[in-house]
Amino acid sequence: MELTEMTVDHYEQSIELWKSTEGLVLSESDSKANIGLFLSRNEGMSFVCLEGGRVVGTIMCGHDGRRGFLYHVAVSKTFRGKGIARRMVERSLEALRAAGITKCHLFTLESNEAGNRYWSGTGWERRSGILLYSRDVP
Repeated sequence: MELTEMTVDHYEQSIELWKSTEGLVLSESDSKANIGLFLSRNEGMSFVCLEGGRVVGTIMCGHDGRRGFLYHVAVSKTFRGKGIARRMVERSLEALRAAGITKCHLFTLESNEAGNRYWSGTGWERRSGILLYSRDVP
């Protein structure tokens, strides 16, 4: 399996994986154009895992200058348990460190049992008392 930088050329296979990943929510923000903008703004931080040229894992990573964020960490069901997510997270965290970022956050739905089990089991601290507010930009 090959871990390589994510590009917009991986979009179609990535969105297919995301749609099939339980607990992963997609929105209009996940259009090909928006993903392309995110990747170019955060160059060298997002990765895909390829098996035989096919995307079997994704991680999108970026930062706002002080905090890093992980999005759409997904591994195909048939490839789970092989350390792919761990390798992708390590690569993204290395990229954040190189950019001077020392803290990283991620969002997961409360109802995403598998995701919450994974993150709490790999050393990520669940935060409480934080509310997320969202608004469309007209």
